[in-house]
Amino acid sequence: MSCLQRQAKLSPSEELLRCARGQRDIQMNAKLLGMEGDQDLQFLLQGGDLLKVRSMSWKKTRYFRLQEDCKTMWHESKKTFKTKQTFSLYDISMVRMGRHSEGLRKNTEEQVEGRCFSIMFKNRRKNLDLIASSEEEAKQWVSSLEKIITNLNNLSTQQKTEHWIISCLKKADKDKDDKLSQSEMKNFLRSINIEVEDDYAEMLFQQCDKSKSGYLAGVEIQHFYDLLTHREEINVIYGQYAKTTGFMSPGNLVEFLMKEQREKATVALAHEIIEKYEPDEHVKAKRLLSKDGFLMYMHHPEAMILNLDHKEVCQDMNQPLNHYFISSSHNTYLMEDQLKGPSSTEAYVRALLKGCRCVELDCWDGSDDEPVIYHGYTLTSKILFKDTIKAIKEYAFKTSDYPVILSLENHCSVEQQKVMAHHMSSILGSALVTTPLGDDMPTNFPSPEELKGKFLIKGKRLNKLEATFASEAAAADDDDVTEEDESNDEDEQREEEQRKKKKKLKLAKELSDMVIYCKSVHFNGFEDAVKNLSFYEMSSFKEGKAVKLAEDSANAYIRHNVDKLSRIYPAGSRTNSSNYNPVPLWNAGCQIVALNFQTTCPDMDVNQGRFLVNGKSGYILKPAYMRDVDTEFDPITLTRGDWLKHKTLHVMVISAQQLPKLNKKKSSIVDPLVKVEVYGVPEDVAVKETNPIENNGFKPSWNENFQFDVYVPDLALVRFVVEDHDSTSDNEFVGQYTLPFNSLKMGYRHVPLLNKNGDRLPSAGLFVHVMVVDVN
Repeated sequence: MSCLQRQAKLSPSEELLRCARGQRDIQMNAKLLGMEGDQDLQFLLQGGDLLKVRSMSWKKTRYFRLQEDCKTMWHESKKTFKTKQTFSLYDISMVRMGRHSEGLRKNTEEQVEGRCFSIMFKNRRKNLDLIASSEEEAKQWVSSLEKIITNLNNLSTQQKTEHWIISCLKKADKDKDDKLSQSEMKNFLRSINIEVEDDYAEMLFQQCDKSKSGYLAGVEIQHFYDLLTHREEINVIYGQYAKTTGFMSPGNLVEFLMKEQREKATVALAHEIIEKYEPDEHVKAKRLLSKDGFLMYMHHPEAMILNLDHKEVCQDMNQPLNHYFISSSHNTYLMEDQLKGPSSTEAYVRALLKGCRCVELDCWDGSDDEPVIYHGYTLTSKILFKDTIKAIKEYAFKTSDYPVILSLENHCSVEQQKVMAHHMSSILGSALVTTPLGDDMPTNFPSPEELKGKFLIKGKRLNKLEATFASEAAAADDDDVTEEDESNDEDEQREEEQRKKKKKLKLAKELSDMVIYCKSVHFNGFEDAVKNLSFYEMSSFKEGKAVKLAEDSANAYIRHNVDKLSRIYPAGSRTNSSNYNPVPLWNAGCQIVALNFQTTCPDMDVNQGRFLVNGKSGYILKPAYMRDVDTEFDPITLTRGDWLKHKTLHVMVISAQQLPKLNKKKSSIVDPLVKVEVYGVPEDVAVKETNPIENNGFKPSWNENFQFDVYVPDLALVRFVVEDHDSTSDNEFVGQYTLPFNSLKMGYRHVPLLNKNGDRLPSAGLFVHVMVVDVN
């Protein structure tokens, strides 16, 4: 259907004019994306019919099309042509070809495999399961969407800001005459999160209305845009160093990088920056950097607050596995709460794509001799064990190449345990570790590097690993283990029920033999562990018990974790899937601190910040003093040692840019404030905050200074939080960014902001000045 046919209640001349304007918008946005004349873009703009699948009985045709802004998809009913729903391409996590989603596997037949694809979203929104009319068309949709999403994500922050502001300007022009009246200008300012007094709005309008026509058009709108995007703080910094006829020379740029940013810089590096970021070819030809080029550079990841070197794998990955903090999930199969919410293989996909390296599987007997996964004794839904293993196999190494631990909570009969073993063996194949690495009995864990692309099973084992190297006569032939040991991860009520039953859990040899480096055992104290446990025998600790050990016996806990693995899990009382603070457990050397990945909260923000670096590998090397069996380190008492590296952190919160509206009502504008939080050993924990700025989420300015003492920087994290101030109730979350203290870059830095789900807010950010000073 043509553009003309899809417009309602317009005269032919108006239809032609609107289509012409739409084409112009498309050309502008295509140019910004570097997709002028691109066939994939044209395919999406033209759109087409797809079958939307919700259940076996609900499959309906919808017309999907990319809007003129080249970043928003909408779809409508074929019968009414009424727009049903839109979604931003920025919200898409992945486009999956085939019947890989849970919904498509359940609600479609195998013969449509090649015509199916799914759109996965970053937030909690359900997958969009679709069927095209042919395999070729399905591939076209998938490849076209993947291309434009890649191009959008590759836009610089400045380009994303321009794209966003231009889109808001287009929306504000209600009558589509390419002019802005004063009322339209006020509506536009509200849409970008600025509330201004009428007097100021009129002054701004008159300042731009050079033609005195009562509206803004052409160059007047450009002037209005320039006033809006003016960054006085950037002008001041640039002006201090632009000493060559109003521009920065390579020498000026080197001076800025060394003096302000505390970076090693050369003239050659300055030339590279100018070549890469200067948009004006005439200025570039003179080997100078303009203010626009300087701003583009300051928005690029290499100039932002996170040390770019730390975004790649930069740590020694050849240490034993237990010498690393490991990104870990609790009850990974749950999408919501612990009592009645849905279980889904999609929950595993999302956790793995976030870099999680230890996932949990609660396994129970299912019908037709097929084990299922769900939260036992609750109303949570069930998923097939084999479907879960397939999903894990497909997505385990998309984000990280390093090993994935499958933590089995086994409640199955021996017969279905054999089915579990069969599924893992057949699906995971050679990637599943079923024998120790090397020819001899190991005395320590292999490294993450040695285990790249491998799966480890954590669970019960019938005998010691040493038995596999002994004679058959020495191997254990008992096929049961105590229920108490097996169910160490259960909540209090179930533990009490199982203690009363005093029964044994039968264990299939086929499943037992798959447990090599992560054998689950009951914890009977640190002294007992030293005397009686091998390195591969590990215990799980309920949050409360672990925190008490971390507070009362921190050094003993750290020494225990030099030799063993420890897994921590949330208290059973957290039925709403809330989380606990992982930092005190990391301070005690605990490696597998499992959180509810489906829950958005500060604890998950901190977890994401901890594993943000080292290539998002899901493995962070513990400091040397936490890998020494004779260590004296205690995060509570902080006696003298190598860990004490007292530093002063100076943070100046300067400004913010393009904060999102929290309430879509026109009159709702945020009153932002910024909190700077330090997490780490108790002595380092601190929070400081700015004053709120009223009615300005577009470019609020603070210029407030804070100072923090940090004694153990190796374990410290810094979290920047923006909140919408409310004097009568709790502040509302706007965005945050958390990173390790040792990954901070000094000087003037932009800080990206993430939403509640941990995804980047495309145009939003903070501008700060950071300085770290050693204290003698």
